[in-house]
Amino acid sequence: MSLRPEANGTSRLPCDFVILGFSGWPRGLRALLFALGLPLYAATLAGNLLIVALAAADRALHTPMYFFLGSLSAVEVALHARADSPTLAGFLLPPGGQPVPAAACAAQMGLFVALGGAECLLLAAMALDRYLAICRPLRYPQLATPALCWLLLAACCAGGAALALALTTAIFQLPFCRGRLVNHVFCDLPALLELACGDKALQERALLSACLLLLVLPLALILLSYARVLAAIQGPGAGAEGRRKALGTVASHLTVAVLHYGSATAMYARPLEGRSPEQDKLVSLVYIFLTPLLYPAIYTLRNRDMQGALRRALAGLGCRG
Repeated sequence: MSLRPEANGTSRLPCDFVILGFSGWPRGLRALLFALGLPLYAATLAGNLLIVALAAADRALHTPMYFFLGSLSAVEVALHARADSPTLAGFLLPPGGQPVPAAACAAQMGLFVALGGAECLLLAAMALDRYLAICRPLRYPQLATPALCWLLLAACCAGGAALALALTTAIFQLPFCRGRLVNHVFCDLPALLELACGDKALQERALLSACLLLLVLPLALILLSYARVLAAIQGPGAGAEGRRKALGTVASHLTVAVLHYGSATAMYARPLEGRSPEQDKLVSLVYIFLTPLLYPAIYTLRNRDMQGALRRALAGLGCRG
């Protein structure tokens, strides 16, 4: 299949795209990055799977807080299986890159946006749960029912999927008149917009609107919820142990939120004009490999309930042995 544009300078489906990845980088550097990235991916995957297993298996963790934490880790597993695999493969691509059918390219972008969007919304749902637990303790058992938790999870996933479908449909209706060489590790939003013709301002507004819905609004809800939580635990009725536990939860969640939304903003909220593809690839390495590795460590090492569940699981394995 020819990868050249059509005679009028534009091309649409069903032509292939070509993922360049890191094929233009020195071979030794690519081999080093692959050797570093593979164990980081394995550690991130293992940490999130551990959280999912503990949240599902330990009855002491069958609460709304750990339901959302387990759900977040499950989304992280799917998200980084989707992003890390092509990134690792990008270190090994031959010169000239790897052809990818347009349908597969659209699926790559849509799935990444859907999972990333669900993760952003889940972080906001977790903050709302902590707000209800700490600021509305008497009504919390009636509000945070299993049915509501599942409904919120479904809403987060549906919201991410709806936005992904809208963005993918809009972008793949554009003419790609700047060729089909995707100078990135997979078919990501900014890299595809760089290839599209049409009104650049309109394309940039679409990307910034997605950032507003998935980054700014959820982060604002998290900050508002935890401002109310911090005000509540400073009151005279709050005990020292309850204050310590609430502060630990808030600190862990805020740390993850700042890392997640900060790295996503650096990746997607910058103007399209003047972006450097090579710089985008470097930022993507941090976003894909480094920051997700910290999430399981923050949630397990700073959380006594998770530590207790891990000890019980290891003790159970020891007894069976």
